Amino acid sequence: MASFVIGGGNKLAGSMEIKSAKNSVLVLMSASILTQEKVVLHNCPDITDVHKMLDILASLGCKVSFVGGDIQIVSPTHLKTEINQALASSLRSSIFLLGALLSRTNKGKFAYPGGCNIGARPVDIHLDGLRKLGVRIEEGQDYILCDSKRAKSGYVKLALPSVGATENLIMASVFLQGKTIIENCAMEPEIVDLQDMLVQMGAKIKGGGTYRIEIEGVDSLHGVDFTPIPDRIVAGTYIIATAMTGGEVDLGNVRAAHLDSLISKMPKYTCNFIYKDDRIIVQSGGRHTNARLVETWYYPYFPTDLQTQFLALQSIGKGVCMIVENIFEARYSAALELVKMGADIIVRDRVAVVRGVPKLNGRDVWASDLRGGASLVLGGLVADGDTIVHDIFHIDRGYEDMAKVLQGLGADIKRIE
Repeated sequence: MASFVIGGGNKLAGSMEIKSAKNSVLVLMSASILTQEKVVLHNCPDITDVHKMLDILASLGCKVSFVGGDIQIVSPTHLKTEINQALASSLRSSIFLLGALLSRTNKGKFAYPGGCNIGARPVDIHLDGLRKLGVRIEEGQDYILCDSKRAKSGYVKLALPSVGATENLIMASVFLQGKTIIENCAMEPEIVDLQDMLVQMGAKIKGGGTYRIEIEGVDSLHGVDFTPIPDRIVAGTYIIATAMTGGEVDLGNVRAAHLDSLISKMPKYTCNFIYKDDRIIVQSGGRHTNARLVETWYYPYFPTDLQTQFLALQSIGKGVCMIVENIFEARYSAALELVKMGADIIVRDRVAVVRGVPKLNGRDVWASDLRGGASLVLGGLVADGDTIVHDIFHIDRGYEDMAKVLQGLGADIKRIE
């Protein structure tokens, strides 16, 4: 297993470019099977989750390639309808293929998806929405069997604004004749990105980014060249890293509006932001004062995917911060590792109380999920002595060559196999 060895204390300085968003790219890769023409996605991150999705698409019969950040996908006339269990169980985002495969083939057999161990992420909302559109679903112990031959356009109100369920229902509805209305939709930028690509492919969709989405069924879609949105979570992680270490970092290919909920919680007196076109310059100096309260919720509120990184930031600030995790109940595993490094964090159920300390100390720590692993790297960047972050395969799922990026900004970090 690979690890990061980090020598703390270096300020970050320099510039970097943000790649397309993992959480958008994986969905758009799924949507590529809605056409038999070539789909090209640009500026994609070279991360393990993307490679796993490519493997799944190839197993269905697609021709795939990934060269220089560009993904090319061509779907065959006759797609296979069963997703390999081993592949599906290794990638949570395999569930995104559900709606697209039903639209193309009217049937599909899926293993329950895998992913990070951050709490329950049931697919019930996905399945309930599909049932309301007339999809017949049989749930076995290890599989989901779906038949959409009798599916028809209709009205669906989601129990929660689930991002994945919203995306699946959009893809499941693009060929249903008539109008499908989805309410209580997720409003994340990734939803808008999916709508934008599908519209460029010939779909009739409006309302992405709002509570209500309407889809008018069409007969077919064509190929597309598309550049997904920048990764706001990766950008947010490096913004927090800069705030923690001090220095100045220029981040390119970012959309500031997607980061409002994070930036509004950043320390105002020791962290300055300069905006220019698609760039944000982060300037940081001095120990910051902690935020009083941060609660995660669906977009446009504070993202759960930045909660553990923000926890690391608060661990070295002045004062007390309360963090409330409203999305995933098991997202505090990194807190226990930060405590090993000297952080003062008390976790009770979904609430973490963080009392900032002047410094952290280097230790051996273990990543147990993607974002938690990133937070341990951030802790290592400011710790006295060496920190070794083990099991970084979790981090590789969502951050392209994190050690190389941080080295380019002046960090003392190396990857050892």
